Amino acid sequence: MKVLVSGASGLVGALLTAQLTAEQHQVYRLVRRQASNAHGEICWNIASQEIEQEKLEGIDAVIHLSGENVAGGYWTASRKRAILSSRVESTRLLCKTLLHLKRPPRAFVSASAIGYYGNQGATLLAEDAPMGTGFLADVCRQWERESAVLRDHGMRVVNMRIGIVLARQGGMLAQMRLPFQLGLGGVLGDGRQYMSWIDIDDAVRAFAFALTQSLHGPVNLVSPNPVTNREFTKTLGSVLRRPTVCAVPALVLRTLLRDMAREMFLTSTRAVPGQLLERGFAFQYPNLEDSLRRHLRP
Repeated sequence: MKVLVSGASGLVGALLTAQLTAEQHQVYRLVRRQASNAHGEICWNIASQEIEQEKLEGIDAVIHLSGENVAGGYWTASRKRAILSSRVESTRLLCKTLLHLKRPPRAFVSASAIGYYGNQGATLLAEDAPMGTGFLADVCRQWERESAVLRDHGMRVVNMRIGIVLARQGGMLAQMRLPFQLGLGGVLGDGRQYMSWIDIDDAVRAFAFALTQSLHGPVNLVSPNPVTNREFTKTLGSVLRRPTVCAVPALVLRTLLRDMAREMFLTSTRAVPGQLLERGFAFQYPNLEDSLRRHLRP
């Protein structure tokens, strides 16, 4: 297929474009600089809502991963606006452009996040679970709503609600590795909050799976085995052979990081991959310890 990818330089995007290319798909990348025709690049400008529309003719499917890094800095008012607008406006630009093509693509697979569910304790959350409250839940709601227009016009739309992606190359695990190696790791708050995670290789394979399978609507992109923060901390410490006694009280986190602490570190989201399992997707790394060992080995 001819597949258009936004966010192709990101953690998931870089590996996904490599896999799609290896599978003989023709990959086109959306870039914000001047595009190079030799490398299948297509220029877009989200702020001005401009894109090289003529180059999108003939595209079979779109994978949309673009968005400001949620964990890239303290949540000031301006950063919150950037997190929201980067997702909503990029999706809006893509969707309105696709509808003006002579032959729109058959599938639109967009990133979303399990932040949609907010804090729901130990409740198992499949894709039909209700939306939660808070900033991230509202971001996900608006983000997913933008692609609904494509569904109204008969296109297959998939909203991949991504959990915590475990990878050697970056993301949360790369940030946690050093403090844990120094023996400074510990539970956050009471440690009972659930963390829904997925191995990077399973995440990449699931996006490729969504291109050709009959997935539609929200899809929880998480391992079948969510764990509590206490379990995650204990397992990570065991893999690194380091103590994990430096707990961080919830009050300290809330004082330092405010909304960011409540929604990213103290929220409990126990999501399960209902659609993926129902459609026969086989996880290669469903077990947390196996995933951590492969990414943290020397």
